[in-house]
Amino acid sequence: MTSGKQAKRRRRVQTPPPVRTTGGPRKASPKVLAAAAGSIALVATAIALALALSGGSSSSPRTVPTRGSLVNALPDSGAVEQMLKGIPQHGNVLGSPKAPATMIEYIDLQCSACRAFETEIMPSIVQSYVRTGKVRVEARPIVAIGPDSQRGVVGSLAAAKQNRLFNFAQILYSNQGPENGGWLTDSVVQDAAASIPGLDVPALLQARESAAVRAQTKQFENDAIADHVGGTPTLYVGKTGGKLHEVSPGVVPSVAVLSAALDHALS
Repeated sequence: MTSGKQAKRRRRVQTPPPVRTTGGPRKASPKVLAAAAGSIALVATAIALALALSGGSSSSPRTVPTRGSLVNALPDSGAVEQMLKGIPQHGNVLGSPKAPATMIEYIDLQCSACRAFETEIMPSIVQSYVRTGKVRVEARPIVAIGPDSQRGVVGSLAAAKQNRLFNFAQILYSNQGPENGGWLTDSVVQDAAASIPGLDVPALLQARESAAVRAQTKQFENDAIADHVGGTPTLYVGKTGGKLHEVSPGVVPSVAVLSAALDHALS
């Protein structure tokens, strides 16, 4: 929960974003997806599914636990469990459905700037705004870094089917390796799932290839282009059901900056 660190520049996507149109503030509702971003995601999907169908990147068979627990869990899994325990999760949404303010976050689980945001800024926001019922957070995982990012996307959306997307994402951020360094393997996805108490691990692994996860992956690609997302994390804040506005374009906001934006949405 650090707030004194200087804001870091966010991680840009590999392909140029569409040209921003002029006019009023962008709406939070979906519009259109850029062909370039769609191409990256389609290629990444094919690679990820091929790996999944072939048993992942591990050269030897691994035992898949039936239920996740904190026994032999990945580092920081216990801290993640405590941070999120008792806060409602429904799909890709964290917090009360009646929260008066909403924050949308476009994230990539390989993204180092996302890791800085999620591990240094979000714990304070979750404690002060989400746990108190003031703000609901909607996560939209996308591919911004490279093909391995797709494995993070489908893994997190599979976790969302059991209302544990935020646990899964936070555990991976806490154990993140270098961008495009090959660390985000099927084995790591399995280990992250097995580090979430009560989660049905085989069901998560199977759900990654489901039509529902593929459809949601495509929807978030569409949303990202509609919102002119040029890097991750990209954050939008506003009153629930109203227009949302981008916070700190191009940089990771500090706790103070993000808190000010949330306070304004709540006023």
